[in-house]
Amino acid sequence: MKPESSDDNNGDEAEKRQSTFSNTITAAALQPTRANDTYAEWDSEATILAVQAALATRHRVTMVEADEDACQTLLHIQPDIVFNIAEGLRGPSREAQMPAMFEMLDIPYTGSDPLTLGICLDKSRAKEILSHHCVPTAPFAIVRSELDIKTIAFGFPAIVKPLHEGSSKGVLDSSVVRSNDELIVEVRRVLEVYHQPALIEKFLPGREFTVALLGNGAGVRVLPIIEVRFDLLPRGANPIYSYEAKWVWDTLEHPMGEMYTCPAKIDEKLRSQIEKTCRKAFSVLNCRDWCRIDLRLDEEGVPNIIELNPLPGILPNPNDHSAFPMAARAAGLDYTAMLNEVLNAAIERVGLPGKVGR
Repeated sequence: MKPESSDDNNGDEAEKRQSTFSNTITAAALQPTRANDTYAEWDSEATILAVQAALATRHRVTMVEADEDACQTLLHIQPDIVFNIAEGLRGPSREAQMPAMFEMLDIPYTGSDPLTLGICLDKSRAKEILSHHCVPTAPFAIVRSELDIKTIAFGFPAIVKPLHEGSSKGVLDSSVVRSNDELIVEVRRVLEVYHQPALIEKFLPGREFTVALLGNGAGVRVLPIIEVRFDLLPRGANPIYSYEAKWVWDTLEHPMGEMYTCPAKIDEKLRSQIEKTCRKAFSVLNCRDWCRIDLRLDEEGVPNIIELNPLPGILPNPNDHSAFPMAARAAGLDYTAMLNEVLNAAIERVGLPGKVGR
């Protein structure tokens, strides 16, 4: 759970909680902050309670902390299934840690397995697999130390990101670089602040979309596509969905609701291309139950995968413009129905008897 005190952005230690749920729920830990966006992926108490309330309309829900005691807690509770939203904290495998525990204990859970969660958080591994399966994704390079910084083969402009982050962590307005000097500054920032390799991608100049998928196999449902409109960003801002755009400029006090168009105003050909690309990416990376996929058009208008988010953000307040709930609402699913559809997809996948509340 995100800390309420602003002191957490000033390097102080703060206990943070995140969740899983189940016909149950879970999560978190203690760690010094390393950057102002350290806890960007974590859920607020309001979100955790909203998830609990949504699932409780059809199931008996038990809250479980995803900490060092979770194993014993789960053995004691013996849940039928876990609704997993635990983001983890430490290391590039952090999103996979709780699902690996569930598998060790033979407890069914919602969402993708540990391997898929780990691969999707390592953007280079995900891009390598996508490229192998001919799913379009921007050319890229990985820099692990300042000694590795060289002129990039695909030229400028480019964008620099931390390799193992989500929720726009480390992706600032300054992350778009147009010269080798700017590249060095941004790579150095990622290496020093996030203590992980930097991903450098060719900057794609086209429109950007985010797509929510729900279900499994032939039954995967593509919810209405969202377009992120960059023409409404502050004057002079780079046309990217940066940390500032997501968490600073778009706030409850000063919402930028018109920045998001859902359903996106696109022709049938582009809609079909986007849906086909997302379905293939979902399949080749073995995603399960749900996922949010971000795409951007290249100079030829071809949809390229930016990244897959198999643990998508699910802020309950519509004014927060959380993408997955936004797409669900456009598809006629309120927050409670959306979360129970995810749970039902998992229940059906693992073969649990019955689907309570349907």
